[in-house]
Amino acid sequence: MKSQYGGKTVYGANIGILMLETRFPRIPGDMGNALTWPFPVQYRVVRGATPDLVVRTDARPLLQTFIDAAKDLVASGCDGITTNCGFLSILQDQLAEEIDVPLATSSLMQVPMVQSTLPPDKRVGILTISKETLTIDHLKAANVPLDAPIVGTESGKVFSRDILGDAPEIDFAACLEDMREAARELVASHKDIGAIVLECTNMVPYAADIRRLTGLPVYSIYNYVLWFQQSLAPARFPVELDDPRWG
Repeated sequence: MKSQYGGKTVYGANIGILMLETRFPRIPGDMGNALTWPFPVQYRVVRGATPDLVVRTDARPLLQTFIDAAKDLVASGCDGITTNCGFLSILQDQLAEEIDVPLATSSLMQVPMVQSTLPPDKRVGILTISKETLTIDHLKAANVPLDAPIVGTESGKVFSRDILGDAPEIDFAACLEDMREAARELVASHKDIGAIVLECTNMVPYAADIRRLTGLPVYSIYNYVLWFQQSLAPARFPVELDDPRWG
């Protein structure tokens, strides 16, 4: 066996996920369910960072707590850090200054890239768990156009209420209906939408249904982290160098 280089505590789990402190159930597809990922991940819970605080008030007073948790993940062997709340875009720059690995705090950071794939007469629409508190500061931190079409799930019956309220039980069928209704409103109110970005990481299990309903491409934290992870652990492809097809 060839000699190997060390320097880490944990190997084979490149992605570190900063988790809000919650108790609500997380189904496969949710970022906080480890079965969601086709590769190993590492988690750290950021104590005191509740969904209500981060989404409805302001995560910035907890910056140092997030920095400490992110540094702990890096020390454990993570080569890239992400988070489980799109509203944490507001900490992107400050966190990036403090850790020595790539950082992708929010699904919202995809918006400029997705926009570049669309025809010039189409825009990216955003579905969020709380339109009321998704501020200019959150959008600017993720380089999202301030006039981006945004619809929240607050008017639904379950999704926003139970996730932000950290409910111990959630009716996920009702959550799906809330997501469908928000998606219908988004495309009905903005005829120029060419793609949808899901701000909330808890929306991932419903992405396929939104795609089927709207016919539009749907981007989430799931596909963002898949892309992110592939940069940290690129796929290796066997090549026969003497194969005449490559000559």
